[in-house]
Order: sequence, then structure tokens, then C-alpha cells
Amino acid sequence: MSGVWVFRNGVVRLEDPKQKAGAAACKGRKALVHTPTGQTVSSHEALQRCLQQLGWERFHGGEPGVAQFHHRRSVDLISLPADFARVGSVHMYDIAVKNRDCFRVVDAA
Repeated sequence: MSGVWVFRNGVVRLEDPKQKAGAAACKGRKALVHTPTGQTVSSHEALQRCLQQLGWERFHGGEPGVAQFHHRRSVDLISLPADFARVGSVHMYDIAVKNRDCFRVVDAA
């Protein structure tokens, strides 16, 4: 049992410096994975292909700078920045929750 005792906000706890370093390395950057193929989604075109197979359509006429997809049989709407590099973990989790069996969010390598 190795580690460092840390006193913070009136609480003493044992922290493992190795675990903390590993957590910091993977914290932040996320990736959206299309579960059936195992491929990481890295562009709007790739995402659109996956979503179309699930019944989603590109919604035109929305705000400029925003890419939107809607599902034919529901009121669900997915809104993403037009620049895929600005898609964050909140957007990825929105896609994964609305398509539970087909997408998952993982720590980027």
C-alpha cells in the first residue's frame, strides 16, 4: 500500500501518484466510436453515413455554423458545430445516448 497522504478541505486521503498521472493523461480528449464497425468517427461525412443507416436525416435550414440531424420517427435532434474539430464530449454523449446500441464514447488514445 504505497501512496501519498493528502490533506484537502479538512479531509485526509491516500492518493496513488501513479493512478493520478494515468488519469490526467486520458482526461479530456474523447472519441466517438461506431460500435458495429469499431471505427472512430472523425468527420461529419462519416457520422452522417452512420446516422443515415439508423434513420437520421440531415436537417437543412438551421443556424449557420451548426450541423443538425433529426430522426424521422421522433422529435430527437442532434446539433453539432459545423467544424468537426469543435465537436466535444457533450456532443458525443448526446449521439451515444440517442443511439445506445450503435455508438460509444471512449478516451482518445
